[in-house]
Amino acid sequence: MVESLDMFKRIFWLVLLTVVFFSCASGWSQATSEVIVERNVAMKTRDGVTLRANIYRPVGDQKLPVLLQRTPYDKGGGEDFGRLAASRGYVVVIQDVRGRYASEGEWYPFKYESNDGFDTVEWAANLTNSNGKVGMFGGSYVGATQMLAAVSRPPHLAGICPVVTASNYHENWTYQGGAFEQWFNESWTSGLAQDTFNRAIRQGNNAMIGSKVLPLTQYPLFNLALPSDGAGLTKEFAPYFLDWLAHPEYDNYWKQWSIEELYESIQVPALTVAAWYDIFQGGSLRNYAGLKAHAGNETARREQRLLVTIGGHAGIGRKIGNVDFGSAAEEYDENTLTLAWYDYLLRGQQNEFASDKRVKIFVMGENKWRLEDSWPLDRAKATRYYLESAGKANGLSGDGELSAEPSKAKVPDNYVYDPAHPVPTVGGPLCCDSEHLAAGPKDQREVEGRADVLVYSTSPLEQDMEVTGPVTLDLYAKSSAVDTDFTAKLVDVSPDGSAQNLTEGILRARYRDSTKESKPIVPGKIYEYRIDLWSTSNVFLKGHKIRLEVSSSNFPRFDRNLNSGRGASISQEIVKATNTIYHDGDHPSALVLPVVPR
Repeated sequence: MVESLDMFKRIFWLVLLTVVFFSCASGWSQATSEVIVERNVAMKTRDGVTLRANIYRPVGDQKLPVLLQRTPYDKGGGEDFGRLAASRGYVVVIQDVRGRYASEGEWYPFKYESNDGFDTVEWAANLTNSNGKVGMFGGSYVGATQMLAAVSRPPHLAGICPVVTASNYHENWTYQGGAFEQWFNESWTSGLAQDTFNRAIRQGNNAMIGSKVLPLTQYPLFNLALPSDGAGLTKEFAPYFLDWLAHPEYDNYWKQWSIEELYESIQVPALTVAAWYDIFQGGSLRNYAGLKAHAGNETARREQRLLVTIGGHAGIGRKIGNVDFGSAAEEYDENTLTLAWYDYLLRGQQNEFASDKRVKIFVMGENKWRLEDSWPLDRAKATRYYLESAGKANGLSGDGELSAEPSKAKVPDNYVYDPAHPVPTVGGPLCCDSEHLAAGPKDQREVEGRADVLVYSTSPLEQDMEVTGPVTLDLYAKSSAVDTDFTAKLVDVSPDGSAQNLTEGILRARYRDSTKESKPIVPGKIYEYRIDLWSTSNVFLKGHKIRLEVSSSNFPRFDRNLNSGRGASISQEIVKATNTIYHDGDHPSALVLPVVPR
């Protein structure tokens, strides 16, 4: 009896170990709820690197369209969508990109995605259950893997669905207006470096880290001051971060994978998803406009679609930041939208995407969805609101106004920008650490109470006013320094005084003409600056005010301009700057809003 029991135990453990082994092995298949899952299926790239994917498909031998995602965020996170789409009659392939999780090779953002994307699309198109049509999907960097695959023109790629992603990895990923996107770059890179760190541990590569094994979030890896230990770890686990700092201008390093340079190479329809509070909003909207105008064939240009939701990286659902956007906001579901897009594009279903209306936007304030013919809206009228004051627009208690008529006052406004005490970031388009810095709409009154923030407001509106489209600020200003920043923020002020940020921008003075070349300013000389605040769609309700904030910092979303002409990554020399804003007849500083007739 004892011998029989021991034999049973041995058989039990043998079976258990066998199951564990095969569950971890490449290509293991599992059939659950009529969906077959194959894990860690290998493919070889043209240069011999093995990439691995999970594949989801319905039971049976039918030929089906393939939905492909290439991700740096761990392919296992796509399990729910994989099963859902497979149950709807798709083969779903979710692959770890090169150098991430189960895939071999070097992780370096953007560098390999065109060739690897081409190879993966063609491999997926030839899977046993594939009908040869491949569509790609996903957001953020996963949007980049789609765009960069599409520019390589894989023959079997039939469409893409890039969600909240960039168009130019210099200007709306790493920098904006010449300023370094410090919060995003450091938090995103630190998060991605964790897997690289873990791989080094598994491979016994302790040259840099010795016996110290700890989460990278607990280590000062990506501080812009770059202490010696942090710089060493950055070079080991995220060398691209140092490359980003070394290329502050839009040069050939960035041009090699800039989507904006390559729209004509994309020959497939795209459903572009943007979001008003998203960190890549500007790039997403440029992608739609660029593909609609310049995609490589007439069919692709005609079949471009755009949907603009609210939060993106700033959040999903009806409540984003401090604002409840109502039940209509809950209608947005990325998985449902993706499947509807490919039901239309790959299966020919006559659903919402068969409409002649190619654009769908969420209009804040009224909190409703609306279909449009185009973006930007043809009927929106560029309307100038001129800055005006008696020279004391500093803070909420100041006398700054926005007026439909040019100011006749000769007295400018000025403030002292001290890099040691920058204006703090409060909400807005942020990623990727909401625990320490929350994104989205937040009350700006605390920021507006500072003397180094100029505040210009309209009188309470006598009727509702819709602003939908690109927002800019034409600013005439001088500085006592050889370089400085100018920031701008559009705000919706409620009758109770709460101030909801809508959209914002920044411009580093030395990049006033172009981000391709820096040009120091002459202290004391007045320059015209055109600040891009990206876009919004908002109805300013009756009794509300339109407000503009002007300052010189928004930290830590952007790195501080030290006013010395040198970047914060190579210098700690701080210079206080007195910055002066002009708004007279010769210098008509104005906020330019796209007002929609109602």
